[in-house]
Amino acid sequence: MFVIIGYVIVLGSVFGGFAISGGHLASLLQPVELLMIGGAAFGAFLVGNDLKAIKATLKSLPTLLKGSRYTKALYMEMMSLLFDVLSKVRKEGLMSIEGDIDKPEESALFSKYPGVLTDHHIVEFMTDYLRLMVSGNMDAFQIENLMDNEIETHHHEGEVPVHCIAKLGDGMPAFGIVAAVMGVVHTMASVGIPPAELGILIANALVGTFLGILLAYGFVGPLSSLLEQKLHESTKMYQCVKVTLLASLNGYAPALAVEFGRKVLFSTERPSFSELEDHIKKSKTK
Repeated sequence: MFVIIGYVIVLGSVFGGFAISGGHLASLLQPVELLMIGGAAFGAFLVGNDLKAIKATLKSLPTLLKGSRYTKALYMEMMSLLFDVLSKVRKEGLMSIEGDIDKPEESALFSKYPGVLTDHHIVEFMTDYLRLMVSGNMDAFQIENLMDNEIETHHHEGEVPVHCIAKLGDGMPAFGIVAAVMGVVHTMASVGIPPAELGILIANALVGTFLGILLAYGFVGPLSSLLEQKLHESTKMYQCVKVTLLASLNGYAPALAVEFGRKVLFSTERPSFSELEDHIKKSKTK
């Protein structure tokens, strides 16, 4: 939603200001210039990235139009799930959760938290390390190192579309100059025409530079920044699970382990101690 609102503000400010100053909007309508800039940028995007990066970038674009799913409610739901799992382990032993982690979609424990279950990656991350805990063959330091490596891999994969879009935006002004140069070449080849027509050709050529810069800094560049923010949010989810499970491995009670996880969340989404405690109590009554 904010992406669309932002684009409307950009267009309204630029074109509205131009119109107010007495400019003719029709002179900025240059589909050929857009074809040159957009086509060249898309072609360079295909040349500069492999199929995996292209697919990741195209897959990430629809998420930009959606708001963040990493809300305080989702974090409280996830920490309530972790509390329930660790409480069951503490009461009944590690082997008691084997059925839950093997098929979480069929588990009565996991099914209480549908918001978490919709995130296949975080559920897989959680169950994989609970499975390692059940095996009993790895200590906390080994599991922490493995978690760090997996989170780093997740972050690097998420950075692929960020870098692709950022580089695409960086190239837009240059392609705008290319379009402008082509317009100047066309103008120089038409020096015999009347001055009024020559002025129109020069204006059309300058529009190429304008469009390249506008597309770069008003449209494409901000998308890479937004993707990066979304990546940091998703990584924080993994860090919360990591800290909570490690605290449990080091012998802390479920309530304290969940508190460790709560502390690593961003302040804007972090529930207070009492909020989380009340949410856990309510989840027990379900």
